[in-house]
Order: sequence, then C-alpha cells, then structure tokens
Amino acid sequence: MTYATIRVEEVGPGVGLLTLDRPDVMNAYTTEMCEEVVAALDAYARDDTRRVLVITGEGRGFCSGGNLADGTARSTAEARQLGHAIVMREGFHRLSLALRRLDKPVIAMVNGPAVAGGLTLALLCDFRIASDRAVFGDPSGTAGLLPDEGGAWLFPRAMGLDHALRMVMLGERYDARRALELGLVTEVVPHAELRERTLAMAGSLAARAPLAVRLAKRMMYRSLEATFESSLGDAELSVMIANASEDAGEGVQAFLARRPPDFRGR
Repeated sequence: MTYATIRVEEVGPGVGLLTLDRPDVMNAYTTEMCEEVVAALDAYARDDTRRVLVITGEGRGFCSGGNLADGTARSTAEARQLGHAIVMREGFHRLSLALRRLDKPVIAMVNGPAVAGGLTLALLCDFRIASDRAVFGDPSGTAGLLPDEGGAWLFPRAMGLDHALRMVMLGERYDARRALELGLVTEVVPHAELRERTLAMAGSLAARAPLAVRLAKRMMYRSLEATFESSLGDAELSVMIANASEDAGEGVQAFLARRPPDFRGR
C-alpha cells in the first residue's frame, strides 16, 4: 500500500519497520495517520512472513502526541457535543485497540521525544528500546487536556500511580535514564547504536517459534486482567496448540541434538 503519513518496509528476515513520517511536527498524529497505522497493523497481522514489527519516528522525534492544530474535532456540526469523543474513538482509540489486540511482537524504537499520545503509543508496544536522547512525559495537562489516548490506563501500570499522577498533573518530563528507572522503557542505548540494537532484538524474536511467541504474548496480556486460576486455564488451552506444533517437535529435537532450531511457524 501507498501511505501519506507513514512508511512501511522490510528491514530483515521476518522483520518490518513502520516509520511515522511527519518530521516537521515531531510525528504528531492526525486522524489520517491513525487510519494508516491501523491499516498497516492489519496487513502485518495477516502476513505470516512478518514475525516482528518495529515502530519508530522520522527525524528527531518518536511522536509528540496529537496534532493540536488538526482541527478535526471542530469540523462537524456535532462537535459541540460529541465531536471530540467521536474523533478519539475513530482515530487514536482504534490505533490503541489494534495494537493491544495484536498478538505478534512489536518493538518501539524510540529515537527522540515520546510525549502525550506518543508515550501512549510507545507503551502499547511490547518492548521500548530508547535512544539516550529520548524524552518521555505527558504535558497534556498544561494545555488543559487529558491523557485520553489510553494513558490513564497505561501510565499507572507502567510506572505506578504516584509517578503517573505527578507526570500528568505536574507535567513532569523524564530523560531516557530516568524513564528506565520508572519502568517506561525496556532498555536505553547510545543514539548511534539505536537502530542496530533494536533490529538485533527484532531479529532474535523473529528467529523464535512464532506460534509460541504469539501465544505467550496473548497469555501474558490476558493475565493482567485475570485471576490466577483463569490464567492457568488459558495456559491449558494454549499448550494444546503450541505443544502439538511442528515447531515444538523441532525445538525439542534441536535441544537434544545441541543445535540451533529451524522454526517454520507450523
């Protein structure tokens, strides 16, 4: 597909790269960008040759959140009542749900500021490899706005309620090292090594048994909102699929033979 606000390319065996491509506004999202990202995620989910997706931003920023100059929410007659809610529901909320429902792994390659909706986008990914130049926070409150892209759910789970309240209510921002301490990122690397390190992780994930990776991701995310007993029930159902796969047989044989496994996704 041809996109106007993003780029999608293959950067390694089984690894795709989605780049937010509005560098002049620090990759601030618009309704159009959200629609294009959702379409790209759908294509990724359906393509069995793609096992890992990396998301990053063009230029010096990852994503600065919503484009306040977009004006979409005020462009229709119902804007006085439901316009903003409709724009969120049909825009970034669709993107948030698409990422949350995706059972293939996604890595955020955070090359610069990830703030407001940009931080939410990064937290919706499974891993966040951050440049030492990256900055994190949610300054929406300074403009009288809210963490309405999903941040109110994600922030406390990532960094604890106290820190989330300070960030949102006081507009605190954090450099990459502090973000790592708070649990907002997985790893911090020198900016010059960001792409190499991220693609190395992506390649490692792509080489693993894809069925087991996808089922493990589903199990862990579902367990966040489940009882221990229901989580065990999920595990019972998942092993019925994974343990009977060709990849599981190959993995056991490779382990016993002390050789690298050759996973085929079957």
